[in-house]
Amino acid sequence: MKIRSNGTRIHVTQQGSGELALVFLHYYGGSSRTWDRVASELADRYRIVAMDFRGWGASDAPADRYSIADLAADAEGVIEALGLQRYVLVGHSMGGKVAQLIASRRPSGLEGLVLVAPSPPSPTLLPDEQRATLAGAYQSRESVEFVIDHVLTARPLDAALREQVIEDSLKSAPQAKAAWPNMAMCEDITAEVTSINVPTIVISGEYDQVDSVATLQTELLPRIPHAAMHILPGTGHLSPLEAPVEVAQIIGKFVSAIAVAGDRVSSSPPG
Repeated sequence: MKIRSNGTRIHVTQQGSGELALVFLHYYGGSSRTWDRVASELADRYRIVAMDFRGWGASDAPADRYSIADLAADAEGVIEALGLQRYVLVGHSMGGKVAQLIASRRPSGLEGLVLVAPSPPSPTLLPDEQRATLAGAYQSRESVEFVIDHVLTARPLDAALREQVIEDSLKSAPQAKAAWPNMAMCEDITAEVTSINVPTIVISGEYDQVDSVATLQTELLPRIPHAAMHILPGTGHLSPLEAPVEVAQIIGKFVSAIAVAGDRVSSSPPG
Protein backbone atom coordinates (compact mmCIF):
# COMPACT_ATOMS: atom_id res chain seq x y z
CA MET A 1 0.00 0.00 0.00
CA LYS A 2 0.97 3.65 -0.34
CA ILE A 3 0.78 6.19 2.46
CA ARG A 4 0.91 9.93 1.78
CA SER A 5 3.65 11.38 3.92
CA ASN A 6 5.61 14.63 3.74
CA GLY A 7 4.07 15.54 0.40
CA THR A 8 4.67 12.24 -1.41
CA ARG A 9 3.34 8.70 -1.50
CA ILE A 10 5.51 6.13 0.27
CA HIS A 11 5.14 2.43 -0.49
CA VAL A 12 4.83 0.32 2.66
CA THR A 13 4.62 -3.43 3.20
CA GLN A 14 3.41 -5.10 6.38
CA GLN A 15 3.32 -8.59 7.84
CA GLY A 16 3.09 -10.22 11.23
CA SER A 17 1.35 -8.82 14.27
CA GLY A 18 1.99 -7.78 17.84
CA GLU A 19 2.06 -4.74 20.09
CA LEU A 20 5.68 -4.01 19.20
CA ALA A 21 6.49 -3.10 15.59
CA LEU A 22 9.80 -3.28 13.76
CA VAL A 23 10.18 -0.47 11.22
CA PHE A 24 12.74 -1.31 8.52
CA LEU A 25 14.61 1.33 6.47
CA HIS A 26 16.72 0.22 3.49
CA TYR A 27 20.13 1.03 2.03
CA TYR A 28 21.15 3.15 -0.98
CA GLY A 29 20.31 0.81 -3.83
CA GLY A 30 17.72 -1.26 -2.02
CA SER A 31 14.01 -1.26 -1.24
CA SER A 32 11.63 -2.59 1.37
CA ARG A 33 12.20 -6.10 0.05
CA THR A 34 15.87 -5.94 1.03
CA TRP A 35 14.53 -6.94 4.44
CA ASP A 36 12.29 -9.83 3.36
CA ARG A 37 14.50 -12.67 4.57
CA VAL A 38 15.26 -10.95 7.87
CA ALA A 39 11.60 -10.06 8.39
CA SER A 40 10.40 -13.60 7.69
CA GLU A 41 12.41 -14.77 10.70
CA LEU A 42 10.70 -12.22 12.96
CA ALA A 43 7.13 -11.88 11.67
CA ASP A 44 5.82 -14.60 13.99
CA ARG A 45 6.60 -12.37 16.98
CA TYR A 46 6.35 -8.78 15.79
CA ARG A 47 4.48 -6.49 13.45
CA ILE A 48 6.78 -5.83 10.50
CA VAL A 49 6.68 -2.52 8.65
CA ALA A 50 9.07 -1.95 5.73
CA MET A 51 9.04 1.08 3.45
CA ASP A 52 10.61 2.26 0.23
CA PHE A 53 12.29 5.64 0.51
CA ARG A 54 11.10 8.27 -1.97
CA GLY A 55 12.55 7.53 -5.39
CA TRP A 56 13.20 3.88 -4.52
CA GLY A 57 11.16 0.72 -4.94
CA ALA A 58 7.48 1.46 -5.53
CA SER A 59 7.39 4.84 -3.76
CA ASP A 60 6.76 8.02 -5.72
CA ALA A 61 9.81 9.95 -6.94
CA PRO A 62 9.41 13.70 -6.53
CA ALA A 63 11.87 15.95 -8.31
CA ASP A 64 13.61 17.10 -5.15
CA ARG A 65 13.85 16.89 -1.32
CA TYR A 66 16.11 13.86 -0.80
CA SER A 67 18.02 15.07 2.27
CA ILE A 68 18.34 12.97 5.42
CA ALA A 69 15.74 15.24 7.04
CA ASP A 70 13.32 14.65 4.15
CA LEU A 71 13.74 10.87 4.29
CA ALA A 72 13.28 11.00 8.06
CA ALA A 73 10.09 13.04 7.67
CA ASP A 74 8.76 10.49 5.19
CA ALA A 75 9.34 7.67 7.67
CA GLU A 76 7.91 9.65 10.58
CA GLY A 77 4.76 10.30 8.57
CA VAL A 78 4.34 6.58 7.86
CA ILE A 79 4.80 5.72 11.53
CA GLU A 80 2.19 8.31 12.50
CA ALA A 81 -0.26 7.19 9.80
CA LEU A 82 -0.02 3.59 10.97
CA GLY A 83 -0.57 4.64 14.57
CA LEU A 84 2.42 2.74 15.90
CA GLN A 85 2.45 3.04 19.70
CA ARG A 86 5.56 0.94 20.36
CA TYR A 87 8.26 0.38 17.76
CA VAL A 88 11.93 -0.27 17.09
CA LEU A 89 13.70 1.37 14.15
CA VAL A 90 15.95 -0.87 12.05
CA GLY A 91 18.04 1.04 9.53
CA HIS A 92 20.61 -0.27 7.04
CA SER A 93 23.37 1.96 5.62
CA MET A 94 21.59 5.08 4.29
CA GLY A 95 18.55 3.94 6.24
CA GLY A 96 20.77 3.75 9.31
CA LYS A 97 21.66 7.42 9.03
CA VAL A 98 17.98 8.29 8.63
CA ALA A 99 17.14 6.14 11.68
CA GLN A 100 19.77 7.96 13.74
CA LEU A 101 18.19 11.32 12.97
CA ILE A 102 14.69 10.08 13.82
CA ALA A 103 15.90 8.54 17.10
CA SER A 104 17.73 11.74 18.03
CA ARG A 105 14.35 13.48 18.15
CA ARG A 106 13.19 11.07 20.87
CA PRO A 107 9.77 10.39 19.29
CA SER A 108 6.98 8.98 21.41
CA GLY A 109 6.75 5.20 21.05
CA LEU A 110 10.34 4.58 19.97
CA GLU A 111 11.77 1.86 22.22
CA GLY A 112 14.97 0.82 20.47
CA LEU A 113 17.34 1.40 17.58
CA VAL A 114 19.07 -1.20 15.40
CA LEU A 115 21.76 0.14 13.05
CA VAL A 116 22.86 -2.38 10.42
CA ALA A 117 26.04 -1.37 8.58
CA PRO A 118 24.94 2.22 9.16
CA SER A 119 26.30 5.26 7.44
CA PRO A 120 27.92 7.27 10.24
CA PRO A 121 26.46 10.59 11.40
CA SER A 122 29.56 12.46 10.30
CA PRO A 123 29.94 13.52 6.65
CA THR A 124 31.43 10.92 4.32
CA LEU A 125 33.87 13.01 2.32
CA LEU A 126 34.99 11.50 -0.97
CA PRO A 127 37.27 12.83 -3.72
CA ASP A 128 35.31 14.06 -6.74
CA GLU A 129 36.36 11.03 -8.79
CA GLN A 130 35.12 8.57 -6.16
CA ARG A 131 31.89 10.49 -5.73
CA ALA A 132 31.29 10.35 -9.47
CA THR A 133 31.96 6.61 -9.45
CA LEU A 134 29.44 6.11 -6.64
CA ALA A 135 26.84 8.25 -8.40
CA GLY A 136 27.23 6.06 -11.50
CA ALA A 137 27.28 2.72 -9.70
CA TYR A 138 23.64 1.91 -10.45
CA GLN A 139 23.43 3.03 -14.08
CA SER A 140 23.67 -0.35 -15.82
CA ARG A 141 23.36 -4.02 -15.07
CA GLU A 142 27.11 -4.41 -15.54
CA SER A 143 27.94 -1.59 -13.13
CA VAL A 144 25.60 -2.98 -10.47
CA GLU A 145 27.12 -6.45 -10.82
CA PHE A 146 30.60 -5.00 -10.44
CA VAL A 147 29.59 -3.18 -7.24
CA ILE A 148 27.93 -6.30 -5.82
CA ASP A 149 31.03 -8.41 -6.41
CA HIS A 150 33.75 -5.93 -5.53
CA VAL A 151 32.24 -3.53 -2.99
CA LEU A 152 28.99 -4.59 -1.38
CA THR A 153 29.37 -8.25 -0.49
CA ALA A 154 31.83 -10.64 1.07
CA ARG A 155 29.56 -13.68 0.85
CA PRO A 156 28.01 -14.69 -2.50
CA LEU A 157 24.31 -14.01 -2.96
CA ASP A 158 22.06 -16.69 -4.37
CA ALA A 159 20.71 -16.08 -7.88
CA ALA A 160 17.34 -14.72 -6.73
CA LEU A 161 18.84 -12.22 -4.31
CA ARG A 162 21.45 -11.12 -6.80
CA GLU A 163 18.74 -10.40 -9.36
CA GLN A 164 16.73 -8.54 -6.73
CA VAL A 165 19.67 -6.26 -5.92
CA ILE A 166 20.20 -5.53 -9.62
CA GLU A 167 16.51 -4.78 -10.20
CA ASP A 168 16.20 -2.52 -7.14
CA SER A 169 19.37 -0.61 -8.00
CA LEU A 170 18.34 0.02 -11.61
CA LYS A 171 14.70 0.83 -10.83
CA SER A 172 15.41 3.82 -8.61
CA ALA A 173 14.85 7.35 -9.88
CA PRO A 174 17.87 9.30 -11.18
CA GLN A 175 17.34 12.06 -8.62
CA ALA A 176 17.35 9.52 -5.78
CA LYS A 177 20.53 7.92 -7.09
CA ALA A 178 22.23 11.31 -7.30
CA ALA A 179 21.06 12.67 -3.94
CA TRP A 180 22.93 10.28 -1.65
CA PRO A 181 26.51 10.67 -2.97
CA ASN A 182 26.09 14.36 -3.80
CA MET A 183 24.19 15.52 -0.73
CA ALA A 184 22.85 13.22 1.99
CA MET A 185 26.02 11.26 2.74
CA CYS A 186 27.81 14.60 3.16
CA GLU A 187 25.37 15.86 5.78
CA ASP A 188 26.54 16.23 9.36
CA ILE A 189 24.15 15.02 12.08
CA THR A 190 26.82 14.39 14.73
CA ALA A 191 25.35 16.97 17.11
CA GLU A 192 21.89 15.45 16.83
CA VAL A 193 22.80 11.81 17.52
CA THR A 194 24.19 12.59 20.96
CA SER A 195 20.52 12.96 21.99
CA ILE A 196 19.70 9.31 21.25
CA ASN A 197 18.52 7.78 24.52
CA VAL A 198 16.94 4.44 23.57
CA PRO A 199 18.76 1.08 23.69
CA THR A 200 20.90 0.82 20.56
CA ILE A 201 22.84 -1.92 18.80
CA VAL A 202 25.13 -1.71 15.78
CA ILE A 203 25.54 -4.72 13.48
CA SER A 204 28.64 -4.54 11.29
CA GLY A 205 30.08 -6.94 8.74
CA GLU A 206 33.67 -7.96 9.35
CA TYR A 207 34.60 -7.22 5.74
CA ASP A 208 32.33 -4.23 5.11
CA GLN A 209 34.11 -1.97 2.61
CA VAL A 210 31.47 0.78 2.66
CA ASP A 211 31.02 1.57 6.36
CA SER A 212 33.79 -0.45 7.96
CA VAL A 213 34.02 -1.64 11.54
CA ALA A 214 36.87 0.82 12.08
CA THR A 215 34.84 3.73 10.70
CA LEU A 216 31.89 2.95 12.96
CA GLN A 217 34.16 2.55 15.98
CA THR A 218 35.60 6.00 15.27
CA GLU A 219 32.67 7.98 13.90
CA LEU A 220 29.56 6.42 15.45
CA LEU A 221 30.14 4.59 18.74
CA PRO A 222 31.74 7.53 20.58
CA ARG A 223 28.63 9.59 19.80
CA ILE A 224 26.20 6.94 21.03
CA PRO A 225 28.24 5.60 23.96
CA HIS A 226 25.54 3.24 25.21
CA ALA A 227 25.40 1.41 21.85
CA ALA A 228 26.67 -2.17 21.66
CA MET A 229 28.36 -3.49 18.52
CA HIS A 230 27.98 -6.95 17.00
CA ILE A 231 30.43 -7.96 14.26
CA LEU A 232 29.31 -10.60 11.75
CA PRO A 233 32.24 -12.77 10.64
CA GLY A 234 32.93 -13.09 6.93
CA THR A 235 30.21 -10.62 5.99
CA GLY A 236 30.20 -7.48 3.85
CA HIS A 237 27.94 -4.44 3.63
CA LEU A 238 24.78 -6.28 2.57
CA SER A 239 24.39 -8.31 5.74
CA PRO A 240 20.55 -8.37 5.55
CA LEU A 241 21.02 -10.32 2.30
CA GLU A 242 24.32 -12.09 3.00
CA ALA A 243 23.46 -13.26 6.52
CA PRO A 244 19.72 -12.73 7.09
CA VAL A 245 19.31 -15.44 9.71
CA GLU A 246 22.23 -14.15 11.78
CA VAL A 247 20.98 -10.56 11.50
CA ALA A 248 17.47 -11.63 12.49
CA GLN A 249 18.79 -13.56 15.50
CA ILE A 250 20.66 -10.51 16.80
CA ILE A 251 17.65 -8.26 16.22
CA GLY A 252 15.30 -10.80 17.80
CA LYS A 253 17.37 -11.12 20.97
CA PHE A 254 17.67 -7.34 21.29
CA VAL A 255 13.98 -6.65 20.68
CA SER A 256 12.90 -9.47 22.98
CA ALA A 257 14.76 -7.83 25.86
CA ILE A 258 13.12 -4.49 25.03
CA ALA A 259 9.67 -6.10 24.88
CA VAL A 260 10.15 -7.76 28.26
CA ALA A 261 11.33 -4.49 29.81
CA GLY A 262 8.39 -2.62 28.31
CA ASP A 263 5.90 -5.19 29.54
CA ARG A 264 7.43 -5.00 33.01
CA VAL A 265 7.03 -1.23 33.09
CA SER A 266 3.46 -1.29 31.77
CA SER A 267 2.42 -3.89 34.36
CA SER A 268 4.00 -2.10 37.32
CA PRO A 269 1.54 -0.55 39.78
CA PRO A 270 1.44 3.25 39.84
CA GLY A 271 3.50 5.10 42.42
